[in-house]
Amino acid sequence: MGQRPVVPSQMIREYTYAYTAASPQDGTTVSLILPDMRTECLNLFLSELSKLYAEEHIILVLDGAGSHRSKDLQIPNNISLIPLPAYSPELNPVENFWKMLKKQGFYNRSFASLDEVENQLEVQLKHFYDNPNLVQTIVGYQWILNALN
Repeated sequence: MGQRPVVPSQMIREYTYAYTAASPQDGTTVSLILPDMRTECLNLFLSELSKLYAEEHIILVLDGAGSHRSKDLQIPNNISLIPLPAYSPELNPVENFWKMLKKQGFYNRSFASLDEVENQLEVQLKHFYDNPNLVQTIVGYQWILNALN
């Protein structure tokens, strides 16, 4: 009989969340790593995004997550939200962003702590922040670019 694989005695599953807005026009990104998907976290992200681009109007595409539909959502005056239809991730440009981020930094990896996960997430998000041309190729869906012209 073969040997059994060694399994860590305490496998723990923890979560953290990255909020990102990515511009299809120029590939710029804004990201925050926050502890959960509650409305309070989304409100914080929207507030920070609004402050960073106070002189611009932002159109943000959102999926159907609960916090995206909350009655307690505080939408700054310079942000408009476009909700996607249910079960339509193919319409959300940032889904391809997340797929590439996971592929480049997380596939086939395990981490000893949530801090290590967040450190790797920071590295990956900075990579995209530093490479707006790459981001533009990921999120620059033609239908969005046409609508913005």
